[in-house]
Amino acid sequence: MTTIPAPAAARRRPAPPWLKGRLVRSLKAPVVCIGLTLLLWQLLCQLGSGDFPGPIQVIQQTWNPYIRTPFYDDGGTAKGLGWQILISLQRVAMGYSLAAVVGIAAGLALGLNAFVRKGFDPMIQVLRTVPPLAWLPISLLIFKQADVAAVFVIFITAVWPIVLNTAVGIREVPQDYINVARVLRLGKRSYLTDVLIPATAPYVFTGLRIAVGLAWLAIVAAEMLKADGGIGFFIWDAYNAGGDSSTSQIILAIFYVGLVGLLLDRLVAWAGRAVSKGAS
Repeated sequence: MTTIPAPAAARRRPAPPWLKGRLVRSLKAPVVCIGLTLLLWQLLCQLGSGDFPGPIQVIQQTWNPYIRTPFYDDGGTAKGLGWQILISLQRVAMGYSLAAVVGIAAGLALGLNAFVRKGFDPMIQVLRTVPPLAWLPISLLIFKQADVAAVFVIFITAVWPIVLNTAVGIREVPQDYINVARVLRLGKRSYLTDVLIPATAPYVFTGLRIAVGLAWLAIVAAEMLKADGGIGFFIWDAYNAGGDSSTSQIILAIFYVGLVGLLLDRLVAWAGRAVSKGAS
């Protein structure tokens, strides 16, 4: 019996090895979806009658100097987006670091002491719901300087999720761990390093991860209202300046804001996994 050869279309060639890699597989879906979104955006802008720029026009209008030379400096606040982001990150680093220290310490006090927890819980529940920008006028009245006021807004915005998650983490320490520590008669330092920190680290870093996102949101909003330099200042300044390329500048800045926020979130998540693995 003669075997009929398969059609040419049915004889598929094996895919190249580089297409089977883990990195390619993980990037395939985001690249396709983002590409389709950009294509749809470009088509809608071309078919519409408005002046809203498409992605191609955004790149054309912001290529020089904002994309090509992000770290140019013409003096004063006339700086590239790279410098503007670094200015904002510096403010975020100060406010966020202060929030982390105060938040973890306060969370420990709330989690370990029932009287303190019951006494301060109503105040925390009220203050944590206040929008970040509501604190800006008060901080300006107290500190008199826009930069210090922006740092305070970051601190007061980021501290609450750290406090609450740290307190919850301490309260969720398994009772078996506590009983074993009592049987072994662990000292306070040993109990802290061998029991409390490993058990509460995931909760603490969940709060830190939420807090870094809120801090980044708060600084951009605060800089729009009152700041000298920073990515929020750049967005508001581009809006006030107007011009043909102002919308493209705002869109590019928003893209950078989202990208930096994603990187900050991933950085804190990586640090949390590293600490949890080291403490376990």
